[in-house]
Amino acid sequence: MPKVSQQHRDLRREQILAAARRCFLRDGFHATSMQDLFAEAGLSSGAVYGYFASKDDVIMAIAEENLLGVTEMVYSVAARPPGRPAGDVLADVMDMLRARDAADGLGKLTVIAWSEALRNPSLAARFAALITQVRARLAEVIRQSPGNLPDGVPADVLATALLSLVPGYLLQLALLGPAAVDGVPDAVRALWP
Repeated sequence: MPKVSQQHRDLRREQILAAARRCFLRDGFHATSMQDLFAEAGLSSGAVYGYFASKDDVIMAIAEENLLGVTEMVYSVAARPPGRPAGDVLADVMDMLRARDAADGLGKLTVIAWSEALRNPSLAARFAALITQVRARLAEVIRQSPGNLPDGVPADVLATALLSLVPGYLLQLALLGPAAVDGVPDAVRALWP
């Protein structure tokens, strides 16, 4: 029997996750069954279970992928010339989030995943670890940018405050649509020049 290449496995895994995203966006996590995923992906149960042992594993994979994508956005924006204002960094992340939402429904999937984390301690722990990484990276950007740190406010506290804007931005994007967040990145840039 010929060996399946890693590239083939990666493509098949992405096929399953793309089908799951469509199902979850359409019906939510709890109303989507594994049979729904099989049908949406056009694969047998054995093909799907070869990659994911359960629906929870699929949910975890999508949530982690989304969080890692946001983390990578922060890293890529932060890697731009040092000394950029924290407002520019955060606004650039918001612009990227909006683009990702338009491409694959990131906002709605994120809100759905947050609600799932409230009942799933493993997912909540993974979220906590990734959020801690993002916050540390933003704190690093703040420390490198003269004038970003108000007197007496530690960089990690300011990073936490700034990142608190992202969930509200994603929630409005998911519930109200892109028009509801028009101008928000520019406002963030103006608030933290």
